[in-house]
Amino acid sequence: MGLVADPASPTHVARRMTDLAPPGGDDRQGWDIQLVSEPFTLGSEDIDTALRRLRSLGITSEWDLVIGVTELPLRDDDGRYLLAAIDPQRHSAVLSLPALGGFRVQTRAREAVRGLVSGMAEPDSREEKRLPLPGVSGRGRLLLGMVLANRPWLLAAGLKSALVAALATGAVATIEPTVWMLAGSLSGWRLAVATIASIAIVVAWIVIDGELWDRPEDESTQARARSRLYNASTLLTLTVGVVICYSALYVVNLAWALFVLDPSLVGDSPGYGDLFVLTWFVASVATLGGALGTGLESDDAIRAAAYSKREEERRARLANERE
Repeated sequence: MGLVADPASPTHVARRMTDLAPPGGDDRQGWDIQLVSEPFTLGSEDIDTALRRLRSLGITSEWDLVIGVTELPLRDDDGRYLLAAIDPQRHSAVLSLPALGGFRVQTRAREAVRGLVSGMAEPDSREEKRLPLPGVSGRGRLLLGMVLANRPWLLAAGLKSALVAALATGAVATIEPTVWMLAGSLSGWRLAVATIASIAIVVAWIVIDGELWDRPEDESTQARARSRLYNASTLLTLTVGVVICYSALYVVNLAWALFVLDPSLVGDSPGYGDLFVLTWFVASVATLGGALGTGLESDDAIRAAAYSKREEERRARLANERE
């Protein structure tokens, strides 16, 4: 059996499934699983295209069965998103990892591949099977899987210029007396608004600067629904990533403030309460400074930081087609 996985995360998941037992618990003699890391989807969500490419690889490699594992969502002809599809006649199947929901992916993927193997091994099964995601809950699970596949916690590491700009802004603002007075004059709800506004501005700026907004290929309902899904994934990925960055900036700036400032210099009240308020405001200012740093990043760097490997390639292909 051949196990074809998209590069990066799907390959890591598939590598831990090469010890699967043969269907029905048969003897392992003559049962062999070969793993190939290759982008078989080539940025396409079309299920028939994916199955056709998989079977072509199966014939070339002389496999009896072939299963593809991708981190792109897969669509049926009617626009429904699928967990998996089986073509028993061609002895091929494909599994979409985001449709598993993002949590316990390894365990769920292993169970799904075992089910796909059993489905292709059934002697009476000759018709192609599609496994659609159930309604709204299925869309929510797919969206969650897409966001986690993008690894939002690595956003800051991928935008080094923005990270440096944010840290520098925070370091300077922390020792600026004007910032002390401004932070002390703001009430709690205004500080909260500053936090939300800074995060929203950074997310909007990254989307605009990196040209990350997905536009429908045509005016069909399916195309618009697809764009809404991808745009929701982008916004959630960036929001989670920026919130994580904001939290990290708060911790770093708090440590810096505790090291360089005497609490009596910042406010009139004794203790460290004013330093925590100052750091809260400085984190918002530093986050906006990081937005300026993203302007130094290329569009490719922004896509690489915001998306999974396969989604990054898909976005780059669409950008090239528009040019």
